[in-house]
Amino acid sequence: MSTPPDTTPHAGPASHAGKPHSAAVRYLFVFVLGLVLGVVAVVMLLRALEARKTWQDHYPKATMHLLSAHSAQLRDALQANRCAATDVLPHLQALRVLGNDLEPAFADLRDDTRFATHAGKFRGAIDSALASPPLNCAGLKTTTEAIGADCKACHRDFRG
Repeated sequence: MSTPPDTTPHAGPASHAGKPHSAAVRYLFVFVLGLVLGVVAVVMLLRALEARKTWQDHYPKATMHLLSAHSAQLRDALQANRCAATDVLPHLQALRVLGNDLEPAFADLRDDTRFATHAGKFRGAIDSALASPPLNCAGLKTTTEAIGADCKACHRDFRG
């Protein structure tokens, strides 16, 4: 009697079923996993550091962002030809109120006479605009240029 041929698959050289992964694949997996975990850890660390900041840390940037936003809205009103006092006065008033916060926001510059001069000129330009509000786009353009010049002068001296 003859035995039937063996039909079970052999784990010969042509078969990859039982072959272990190469070391390079394992190293690559560990490297990618390390990168992912590292990125997550850095993000968590940066968020924790940001959460430790107080309002005093955010005050200078927040003041500058609000000044920039109201100045941009004045420029947008000028470009849209919406230069009536009712469109302009709220932003000028907001700029004036924010002008009062310049020295407290930048406490390290509070005693610098150049900074006090720039802040005073900024408030003076807005005070004159509030005393006689611009009634047309030409007046608004002059006002925004005067305010912008005061901002640029201060930034030139203290920002860079």
